[in-house]
Amino acid sequence: MLTLTRAAYDAIVSQGYDGASEEVCGVLAGEHGDTESRAADVYPVENAAATPEIRYAMAPEEQLAVLDAVEEAGHEVVGFYHSHPAGPTHPSETDAERATWPGYSYVICAFDGHPFVGSWRWRGDDAGFAGERVAIEG
Repeated sequence: MLTLTRAAYDAIVSQGYDGASEEVCGVLAGEHGDTESRAADVYPVENAAATPEIRYAMAPEEQLAVLDAVEEAGHEVVGFYHSHPAGPTHPSETDAERATWPGYSYVICAFDGHPFVGSWRWRGDDAGFAGERVAIEG
C-alpha cells in the first residue's frame, strides 16, 4: 500500500494539470517499506524526454540532485511518479521497460476524463508491476 499525504497527492495532480499535453515526472519522498510506504513530499524533476507528450525521462543531473535533497531532508525515496495526459491509467510497456528500482512505487496520474492516481510496485524485469492500494492521508 502507498499512502500519499493530501499535499503530496494535490502536488502530483496540480503538476499534471500544469504539464497539459506533456508528461510530468518526479520523485516521491517519505518512509519506504517493503509492503507499505508513505509519501509526504514530492520533488518534481524536468522531463527530458525527446517526446514528452508520450514519454518521460528524468534529467539525470537533476534526478541525482533531488535524490541528495531527499536524503538531506531526512527522508527516503519512496518511488517515482509521472503523468499520462491522455491515459492509460496503468503502466505502459515503456514504463515497464524503464523501471529500475525493484520494491519501489511507481505512481501514474492519468487524465483521460478526470484525474486518476494509481500506484504499482516494480517487482523486477520478469515479475513486472504489481498494483498497490493508494490511500490519501489528511
